[in-house]
Amino acid sequence: MVIVVEPLVVLIVACEIGFWVVLGAGLLARYVLRMPRLGAVLLVCTPVVDVVLLVATVFDLRSGGEATGVHGLAAIYLGVSVAFGHSMLRWADQRVAHRFAGGPPPVKPPKHGMAKVRHEWREWGKFAIAWAIACSVMLFLMFVVGTPERTQALWGQMATMTLVGGIWLVGWPVYHTVTELAKGGRTREKVGDRGE
Repeated sequence: MVIVVEPLVVLIVACEIGFWVVLGAGLLARYVLRMPRLGAVLLVCTPVVDVVLLVATVFDLRSGGEATGVHGLAAIYLGVSVAFGHSMLRWADQRVAHRFAGGPPPVKPPKHGMAKVRHEWREWGKFAIAWAIACSVMLFLMFVVGTPERTQALWGQMATMTLVGGIWLVGWPVYHTVTELAKGGRTREKVGDRGE
């Protein structure tokens, strides 16, 4: 049995590995080798990986390929990388700085209260940015191809990403907002009862 892997899938995996390799090299240069300028240059280069993937995706479709779920996955990867990339860099930077440069312990996300609500809305906001970028890229790919029959799979990818965003919205930011508001309401009621 022969397993055929699409070249774009290989490129997506290579780009993800490349992102973490460039990130790791930047942090290594910054904290272990004590070369902050080189580290900064390497960290700034992480978006180059995204550009490579975008160019390869457009090239693949322009050369007559039919848009598949893999092309949608490439667009989603780009959106997530751009929207969450800065926070992923910060997450890694805090841990390496703490481990190798005597930096403060990494900041942990809040577990409850209005700080948790703000955190959940901020994270969902990043998803909304990722969704907008991914859908824009998919629409651009549809424009590049110019033939609706060859881009049907991209509509399905956009619908799936929208569903994920809706579940995330209701399951986390809305849920935690409602929970905190309910706790606040009960707290005010108890305070009022004690005062009577």
